[in-house]
Amino acid sequence: MGGNSPCASCKLLRRRCAKDCIFAPFFPSDDPHKFAMVHKVFGASNVSKMLQELPIHQRADAVSSLVYEANARVRDPVYGCVGAISYLQNQVSQLQMQLAVAQAEILCIQMQQEPPLPSQQMEADERAFGIPENLNNIPQFINFASSSNVMQEPLKRESLWT
Repeated sequence: MGGNSPCASCKLLRRRCAKDCIFAPFFPSDDPHKFAMVHKVFGASNVSKMLQELPIHQRADAVSSLVYEANARVRDPVYGCVGAISYLQNQVSQLQMQLAVAQAEILCIQMQQEPPLPSQQMEADERAFGIPENLNNIPQFINFASSSNVMQEPLKRESLWT
């Protein structure tokens, strides 16, 4: 910026904003909270060093990542982004399991609604495939979802290091 209004970083650090200020393109004066979070987590000196080591065309993406990580670290100082990613991965796994259960229930219902084979053909199929005459002896594994509470517990954060 260098002119009338200093960038958010120079305002926070109470210094004059030079014409070649490395922070000015990424931390405008109208969004001081953005730099305050990054400064609180990483420090202005570290951010400046990181930005100087990057090619100019990658700096905007780096600042975006730093802002995202800083906000995540403020919300969760221990895990930061990793905690959010882990939470979302667990949620995806749970939803995939619920989908598989629902698909199994749909398949079970579809199988129950199919018209029966003629009795002669059914008996031949039972002998050929070794299907017992009394199906009550088979464990009820297909309809397990309706009798249990699948994924009703709230998510618990687990340590990635244990």
